[in-house]
Amino acid sequence: MGIIRILLSISFWIFLALSSAALFIGALLLWALTRPFDANGRVLHLYSCFWAQLYFYVNPMWHLRVEGRERLPWKGAAVLVANHESLGDILVLFGLYRPFKWVSKAENFKLPLIGWNMRLNRYVPIIRGDRASVIQMLAECEHWLSRGVPILMFPEGTRSHDGNVKAFKDGAFTLAIQQRCPIIPVVLTGTARTMPKHGLIIQQAVHARVRVLEPIDPAGFAGDVHALRDHVRQVIVSEKARMDAER
Repeated sequence: MGIIRILLSISFWIFLALSSAALFIGALLLWALTRPFDANGRVLHLYSCFWAQLYFYVNPMWHLRVEGRERLPWKGAAVLVANHESLGDILVLFGLYRPFKWVSKAENFKLPLIGWNMRLNRYVPIIRGDRASVIQMLAECEHWLSRGVPILMFPEGTRSHDGNVKAFKDGAFTLAIQQRCPIIPVVLTGTARTMPKHGLIIQQAVHARVRVLEPIDPAGFAGDVHALRDHVRQVIVSEKARMDAER
């Protein structure tokens, strides 16, 4: 591991901490100003998109390409599902610059500044393996979908350690069927080189890509959650293999 990479990583984390302090103050002010007329928090979410993307903007060695953004709604219920390779996926998916509510593990909401901003955005927490938390998460997602706000979930439930797409859980697909809204697959590649699982060393060169695929109507699956789940996973696996081959 080169000394340059270590120094760059230290610089990155220092910049992230300092910038987050300033940006959280901005988020707090924006939340207070927009809450009376922006009940769904769209403006604050888009501000949070800029906050996350800032770390790509300032790093000349990190590159992100987003394809198919036009397939995402500005308004209207939808369940976005993405494969999950690293902590860097969060930064990357904010680059979609479309309104949605994250579903994220509850401990992330306890993080100083970033977690506080997640609370301001009213993203949806979940405690993995806790049945009561899963039920509460589904209820909160139903609330946002009923208001025409998309949600975004990682159906694998946790990051992949080897880049291969893990088995999907049912939650996202149950919601899409019950709420009669489309599933929109989102495929990520190259993000594992940002911040690998359990790692804090930043890679010097990253070429991340996001591809938004065509929405999938759950009506064609006659209420079969498992069939919809397996179909969407296969679509993501196939597209990820195609994107990896293009690199």
